[in-house]
Amino acid sequence: MKIYISLLFLTIICATTTLQAQEKVTQVQPTIMVIPWVKEGQDIRTILEDDFNKRIAIAKVKEAFDDRGFTTYDFTQKLKQALNEMALKSDEKTDLKSEVIRLSTADIIIETEVFVQKSSTGNSVKLILEGKYAINAQSLSNKIGESGKFYTDDIAKLSKKAVESCIEDFLNTMNDKFGQIVENGKSIRINIGFIEDSEYDMDSEIGDEGDILSDLLEEWLEEEAHNNYFHLGGITPNSMIIDDFRIPLKDPKTGRNYRATKVSSKLRKFIKNKFGLAVKQGKRSEGEINIIIQ
Repeated sequence: MKIYISLLFLTIICATTTLQAQEKVTQVQPTIMVIPWVKEGQDIRTILEDDFNKRIAIAKVKEAFDDRGFTTYDFTQKLKQALNEMALKSDEKTDLKSEVIRLSTADIIIETEVFVQKSSTGNSVKLILEGKYAINAQSLSNKIGESGKFYTDDIAKLSKKAVESCIEDFLNTMNDKFGQIVENGKSIRINIGFIEDSEYDMDSEIGDEGDILSDLLEEWLEEEAHNNYFHLGGITPNSMIIDDFRIPLKDPKTGRNYRATKVSSKLRKFIKNKFGLAVKQGKRSEGEINIIIQ
């Protein structure tokens, strides 16, 4: 009997360990980049250069994520990299902030607005944190942190107090929203259109059975979407707009980030090989793809 109980106990332990290992495999921790908040028309290059206190506060926010085991990317380094790349592509019009985010490859961008307040009754730091999903700017978490007033000029300590006042609530909300993305897929936008003099449109009959092109495209979208979810934003004879098409966060085969370009390639080949239509790839990004039927 003792041998039987021991074997049963060992089996339970092994099964529990296996389940825990499987859970760890499926967990996905987002990568983070903390950037300064900028208003429209403000130069993101100078926002930290011109304000030492803001540099300290931003560093303390990044440090809070580092201390909790997140992989973070340094904003200033990515800014330098973006400026170098933009200098090489001077003929292309590119938004600097968008280029920094693209080069970072971070999953989540933490925009941080900093207020350093000094008065005769004490000094304080106030932070407004907003976490956005990098590829589509979906808001994941918003919190305000305040240090309270103290008779000190140590902005680093005040910034740390402000961060600590809100970081746990911020992370709880962010992790919950990011967990939903892991489960339900990340959202991208798909635009399908035609060249100006195309003999086809969305109402064209395709194949011997007289199927309408738009219906066939919708069937493909439903089959290929993560958990079969997509939202048709609008359709006209000349275009189809899918404003929410879900793709996995990670490629189930490789474990790497699932890229929108993979969907673009699949869709282009489907239209070409299934319908025999000439098709070309339009401008694309991590959050949007454009397919043009000729």
